[in-house]
Amino acid sequence: MLIFSVHVKHNGYTEKETPHCLPWGFLFKTGLLYLQQMKKVLCSFLLCFPLIAAAQDTTKMMMIQTTGKLPFLKYGLGQDRLGGAKMTYLDTGIVMRVVDSVNTDYKVQLSAHHFAYIDKAATQWLPCKMPKPYYLTSSWRVYGDDRFDYVTISLDERLPYRSVQQISPARIVVDIFGATSNTNWISQFGSVKEIKNAWYEQIEDDVMRVFIELKHAQHWGYHIGYDSTGQKLVISVKRQPGDLKIRKLKIAIDAGHGGTNTGATGITSNIKEKEYTLKIAQAVNKLLKRKRVATYMTREKDTTLGMPERVEMLRSENPHLLISIHLNSSGNMTVKGTSTYYRYIGFRSLSQAILRRMLELSLAEAGNVGGFNFSLNGPTDYPNCLVEVAFLSNVEDEKRILDPRFHNAVAKKIYKGIKDWLKEMK
Repeated sequence: MLIFSVHVKHNGYTEKETPHCLPWGFLFKTGLLYLQQMKKVLCSFLLCFPLIAAAQDTTKMMMIQTTGKLPFLKYGLGQDRLGGAKMTYLDTGIVMRVVDSVNTDYKVQLSAHHFAYIDKAATQWLPCKMPKPYYLTSSWRVYGDDRFDYVTISLDERLPYRSVQQISPARIVVDIFGATSNTNWISQFGSVKEIKNAWYEQIEDDVMRVFIELKHAQHWGYHIGYDSTGQKLVISVKRQPGDLKIRKLKIAIDAGHGGTNTGATGITSNIKEKEYTLKIAQAVNKLLKRKRVATYMTREKDTTLGMPERVEMLRSENPHLLISIHLNSSGNMTVKGTSTYYRYIGFRSLSQAILRRMLELSLAEAGNVGGFNFSLNGPTDYPNCLVEVAFLSNVEDEKRILDPRFHNAVAKKIYKGIKDWLKEMK
């Protein structure tokens, strides 16, 4: 036994307390615990030191994860008024390795042969995380519930991914970067209603390609993200509605711009785009309600609303499809007409059907534009179409835009275009 005394100060005087006795075993265990804690601190410092040095130098070997609302990867550093060409939107907490820093972007390595760029503001540094030599996949499940079909893929890290839509046959194709297959079974259940087949190919040593073949020709949307454990990538696939009547759908309507984001200006009238996109969107909403169609408007008054907020609201509402209303503008006053826009090939048919009807208004054709880098064309969750009704920079088009009767006519053509699109599926 070790005997020692404790002295305490009280009112400036030192008093001796009763002697305390502690067993040698207790002291040994306490000392060992202390040494273990010091070892952890020292190891953490040693692990972090090369990363800190690298970050201060070229940022190589630095590990980051995505944060905030709607982080996305870009293919390169090219820019236009809509920003760089987007590769994909990502979930939060996706882990990536930084290999370079260019102004406001990090260059990240997705796999041995694939790189991308991401806004630094959409990331946070993981100071003591080291890249692993490989990341493995595990088992899959393919099943459905009362709302969606699902493909879940077990992983040992929240790895980055991208997806594309294919048509004829309709497929969702997802590349998981950094993933090497250790998937030895895919459990598939009879509860699925939209997924016809699901399989993978290891297209590179560290890139797994997931194929999801659909039963219907039309893509109705899907969402990709990790579950709450971060150990499963979940691909939620929307089903084609059982009843393709328009009054059985929920249609979201977006009035472009708003608040401090005024948009384009009329060439003779000086009207603001935000005011007339709202008027036309309200005409569409009024007509659809009269036809007993459920609707949702992203804004119903002149309010400032950012793109991430709109996307979050729409994801919460889970519409069957989205129509976004805009008015076009050009530096060339002779350019005029109407156009529709899509990003994903599986959603093109909706934009084509609406454009065909819009051209019945004797507007010039400004085209059906694909691969469009507009934020509301970005989500894969539902078919979406951006309608550029006409040009505010053209005198003839502007005159029509000012007329309330034209707003109602546009609403009717959009309504008929959606009906045509639904009829094509029957």
